[in-house]
Amino acid sequence: MTQLIDRQTSRDYEQMPVVPLKHHGRWVSAMLLIVILGGFVVSMVTNSRFQWDVVSQYLFNSAILSGLLATIWLTIAAMAIGMVLGTIIALMRISQNPVLGSIASGYLWIFRGTPLLVQLIFWFNLSALYPRITIGFPFGPSLGSFDANTYITVYVAALLGLGLNEGAYMSEIVRSGLNSVPVGQREAGEALGMSSFRVMSRIILPQAMRVIIPPTGNQLIGMLKTTSLVSVIALQELLYSAQLIYTANFQTIPLLIVASLWYLALTTVLSIGQHFLERHFGKSDRRSHTADPASRDNEEQNTGAV
Repeated sequence: MTQLIDRQTSRDYEQMPVVPLKHHGRWVSAMLLIVILGGFVVSMVTNSRFQWDVVSQYLFNSAILSGLLATIWLTIAAMAIGMVLGTIIALMRISQNPVLGSIASGYLWIFRGTPLLVQLIFWFNLSALYPRITIGFPFGPSLGSFDANTYITVYVAALLGLGLNEGAYMSEIVRSGLNSVPVGQREAGEALGMSSFRVMSRIILPQAMRVIIPPTGNQLIGMLKTTSLVSVIALQELLYSAQLIYTANFQTIPLLIVASLWYLALTTVLSIGQHFLERHFGKSDRRSHTADPASRDNEEQNTGAV
């Protein structure tokens, strides 16, 4: 009797007319945004003050391309320093050693609590505090010393400022990724006799990468744009190269557009790379999601059979 009622109900549902929902507000808002965007694009194209001929003239200028290479190099080097340093600081923070945890917390307090621009200017003027930098033990023998003015160049100051600052933020990203892995994973590895280093490198970090990769990609894109701050210490990256040109020919807006176009191009490439990295490290999640419906169907069939 129950089966007959269920069959009749299913037939009734199948015979019910399907009425699609009408999203009038969605279409109206979409058309409004298209009109606004179209008007903005037309104004950019037709406004002669943008001077697109000057933009095309300087887009592949040798000075601009040289600054672009410096920006790419700074981004890669600073992110490499930040990722390595951030991983070390994150491991120090989750360590059971209170001394290591305190040092890591102090590092974060200093480099996250002061503006990056101040840090860049500070490293550039480090020779005012330490004309000669000595490497050795406190109140003990010296291993060597060097002249700060000679070795702390604008490139070194830029790398110190960008890399140390990025390390503070990357440490929190890495720490959140490590904490996202269940404690049982570590305990299972240790139960198998694996060393702490092997557990971290073979079990914890691969699983944590799914959480670490997305914000790291955002940090990389942010670092690409943050490199423009090193123009204050006269490092000839992309923005400073554009500034040098427009201070000579007074074509400020076209040169800023040139710099912006290159920043947009690099950001687009990095965003595409981030997308594929996220897909690679998210394979296990997609597999579990695709497996869930089948397991639910099996459970329902088993329940119905009972």
